[in-house]
Amino acid sequence: MWQVMRDENGMPKAFLIAIVCQTSLYYADLYELRRIGDRKELLIRIVQALGAASFVLAAVYFWFPATMIGRGIFLISASIIAVAVSSWRAVFDWLTRQVGPVERLLLVGTSPASISLAKELFDLRQSLGVEIVGFIDPDPDRVGLPVLNPGVIGTIEDIPAIVRARSVDRVVVSLADARGKLPMDKLLEMRLDGVGFDHLASVYEQYTGKIAVENLRPSWLIFSDGFAKTKLLRSGKRLIDVVASSVGLVLISPVLLLVAIIIRATSRGPVLYHQERVGQYGRVFRIHKFRSMRVDAEATTGAVWAELDDPRVTRFGKFLRRSRLDEFPQLWNVLVGEMSLVGPRPERPEFVAQLTTAIPFYSLRHAVRPGVTGWAQVRYAYGACVEDSLEKLQYDLYYIKHLTLAFDFTILFSTIKTVIVGRGAR
Repeated sequence: MWQVMRDENGMPKAFLIAIVCQTSLYYADLYELRRIGDRKELLIRIVQALGAASFVLAAVYFWFPATMIGRGIFLISASIIAVAVSSWRAVFDWLTRQVGPVERLLLVGTSPASISLAKELFDLRQSLGVEIVGFIDPDPDRVGLPVLNPGVIGTIEDIPAIVRARSVDRVVVSLADARGKLPMDKLLEMRLDGVGFDHLASVYEQYTGKIAVENLRPSWLIFSDGFAKTKLLRSGKRLIDVVASSVGLVLISPVLLLVAIIIRATSRGPVLYHQERVGQYGRVFRIHKFRSMRVDAEATTGAVWAELDDPRVTRFGKFLRRSRLDEFPQLWNVLVGEMSLVGPRPERPEFVAQLTTAIPFYSLRHAVRPGVTGWAQVRYAYGACVEDSLEKLQYDLYYIKHLTLAFDFTILFSTIKTVIVGRGAR
């Protein structure tokens, strides 16, 4: 360590180690509390991250010997990091249990939709820092019935007393229960008396990064914050798309040529696959991808969802999908304005017709240009059925509502991580 302080270039060299280690920890999901199941998994991920950092630094030191900080320094740093990360996580877990939840919620309503949303909050309560105190139901006969453990702890008239007695931070009302089932005059009276209320849809959005479609009302979409698409935002997003796609196509052209040669050499048929997709405002366009399936993949079945370990995929096609190289020709779609780098993934017209009928608000995802990657792609696995499409729509609506250039860059950075760890490919 003293050698680092004496070296006039010691700080930049130490900064290099710090950056490599931080990046490795990030790609090992060590900043994702929801992905760490127990301390054994934590230790395994730390070892994997530091092992990856070792290989990266070894390569850097081989090509740039002047950046080497000294013998044994990295091993000492790695040991300190392993102990520090493990200790901090243990301290954090202990503090979480001692300090308690950040926010205590009282849920008004026990409809299936509200219970479904509450269950997700309940399952993630430790990582989200929230606690569901209990449920309120207008029917006195339901008091005491279990819901998610806790259960129904009172009626509408009991809300002020429960708020005071149980230190409730927010009273959360389900939109599915509010209309025609709850006495709004009574809730208004409590609100004027100082009790804080919020929509379950808003709380769910805040804590999960998606918008709950099955519990949604058009009025919530109309009057809630967000969905601001200023001229400056649209222009900035389009400028980034044009510059990035142009530079990207030029820089990766040797890779594209190599991929094209391998496709022609390993399977019969054209190199590129052109397919109709639904874009912004419902316009149909042709998306371009490297062909990863047999030429006759849908000759007898028509349009079908891709499957896990799909037998129609060629041997080289599996590599293309896993590495996402099959998506690179879509940079041309971005350049000509049919797509954006970031946005909801475009679906085929056959699936859009089916999903628009089956899923409420599905057409809203066409309010922006579709993307090569998106919020749903980095937060959820590959969608291959109506249920998966519903889940992805909730993330897509959240993206559209909170669209900013900073959000786009966050998604692009997360996409690199998703590609490297190979998550969600089929």
